Parts: sequence; structure tokens; C-alpha cells
Amino acid sequence: MKKMLAQALTGSSKKTSHTSREEREFGNKVHVHKKHLDKKHSNEEIKALATLIRKEIILMLLEAESGHSAGPLGMADVFAALYFSVLKHNPLKPNWEERDRVILSNGHICPVLYATLAECGYFSKTELRTLRKLGSRLQGHPHFQATNDYKNQKKHAIKHPSNIPGLENTSGPLGQGLSQAIGIATALKMNQKPNYVYCFMSDGELQEGQNWEAFLYAANKRLNNLTILIDRNGIQIDGYTEQILPLESIIDKFKSFNWNVYSINGHRIETIIDTLELSKKHRLGPSVIICQTTPGKDVDFMENLPEWHGKPPDKKQAKDALDDLRSLKGRIWWE
Repeated sequence: MKKMLAQALTGSSKKTSHTSREEREFGNKVHVHKKHLDKKHSNEEIKALATLIRKEIILMLLEAESGHSAGPLGMADVFAALYFSVLKHNPLKPNWEERDRVILSNGHICPVLYATLAECGYFSKTELRTLRKLGSRLQGHPHFQATNDYKNQKKHAIKHPSNIPGLENTSGPLGQGLSQAIGIATALKMNQKPNYVYCFMSDGELQEGQNWEAFLYAANKRLNNLTILIDRNGIQIDGYTEQILPLESIIDKFKSFNWNVYSINGHRIETIIDTLELSKKHRLGPSVIICQTTPGKDVDFMENLPEWHGKPPDKKQAKDALDDLRSLKGRIWWE
């Protein structure tokens, strides 16, 4: 099945030589996934990649024995569509100056970011099994440091793991990522750079006041290189958002703040891609895409239940989850 998937992703059953292509190593293993390089994926292939990403999320959380399940599973289609169709990036050159920037504000859904980056080839998939482990680069909320130079640190200072390739920011305290994204978008504008900035946010973090100050600022500065993707899954750790601190009507709120607003089905690959491309063409100011998603998507016993916001599956539940993913519409993408 792995060979069949590789053939589906490359669009060819022929063996091809990649010896002339530049390769970047992690440890002793080449981790660049050549099936994605210089490849325009079909919507069906991107949907398959989203399923693979969900599989990795389940395996990561099972190994970690802690973490968040519902949000990462729900956003797999959006991440797959962005990274494999729209985003300007290069796994071979993570710090490429012409890259678009992805800021994760809702850091608790980082398993979907890690799995997507690994599938792109930024680092080895084997490293995914270190999620939340002591000393791992894959912490439960992403950790980013501007420099790895420890020469000037105090003798007993804690030495943090190095950054994973493709990561742009530290996240965890909800409501902070938007301001980080606005700062980067502003700097790119000042430097007359054409790069775009994409910021992922949860609907629950919209309950934090700092965001709305930031929304006002971004619209006032007409940051047309900034697009926000909101995971509108309707749940948070304490229950359903509309029972805790109602957010509706979100669309009207953003329009009143002078944002360009889209509301889409966050599981339709074609719609996600088309909307992302539309947002890039809007030149009057920043855009927000409200992604209506199902928390725990494609795992029947997790879907739409707040209890799965912040807990991992046990062994039996992980097996059931993988069975659900394997049997999707009769499609089996791995063995």
C-alpha cells in the first residue's frame, strides 16, 4: 500500500532517480519527501495526505500519553490544503527569505503542524514519536528561540532543544499569536517584501480581549499580506463555546472591524484552496477565513465532543481511531 500511495502522490508508477537533487539530512536519515518536491497535488491527493496526517496525530498522541486530539484532527484538511497547494515554502531551505510565514496561535493543536511539516519533509517522521518527551524538539506547545547560541548563557542556564525546521513562533498562551503575525506582516511590508503571513487561531481564544485590539490594528494598517484561519469547531476545554461565552455572530463582528471575511467548510479541499487564493487577491486589508470544522474529524467516537479537546486516546481507542481512518469511504492509504 505504501508503494501505491507513493505512486498516487507522484502520478506515476515508474521509478525515478533523484540522485541529482539536493538533499538535507536529519541525523543519518535523508528526510526530504521527494514525492512532494516540484509536485502539483490534486485535491484527491491532498485529501489522502490529510488522512495520513490524522493517522500520525493518533500515533503521536498514543505515544505521548497526553495532548489534544479533537482540534488537530479537525484542522488536518486545512493544513494539508495550505502546505501542499498554496503556501510558498521549501523544506530544503526552511529559512528561505522568500517563504510565506505560518504562525500557530492555538499552540495546543501543534500535533497537526508537526505531522504536516514531517510529511512535507522538514524533518524525519520518526521524530514525531518524541512528542511531549523531555528534551524533545516537539513540545506540547511549540517552542521557538531566536538563537541557539549558548556561549553567553549562565553556567546553569537551561539549554532548550533546537528549533524544528519550519517552525516560526512560540505559542501556548492563547491570544498571542495574532499579535506576532501582525508584527511579522508589518515588518514584511516595511521591507517591501511580497511574502504572505498565515495565522491559525481557535474560536475559543477569540474570547480573549487582546485579539480584538489586534484585529482593529491590522485593519487600520491595511495589512493585505495577512490571512487569519480560525478553527470554528465550537468546543473548548470547558465545553461548547456558545454555552460558555457566545461568539456569534462572528462574521458580523469581523465585518464591523473592517476585515475581509470568508466562512467555509473546513473539510472541502477545493473550497479551502480557492478561498486561500481569493484572500491573496484582496488588496484593501487583511482577510479572515472562518473554517467550520468538526472536532475529532473522521474518528467517530471523538467527533463534536468537548471531552476530546484535551486528552489523548488509549491503546484501544487509538486502534479504533486508526480503523476509522483506514475505512474512510473504502479508501485505504497505508498498511
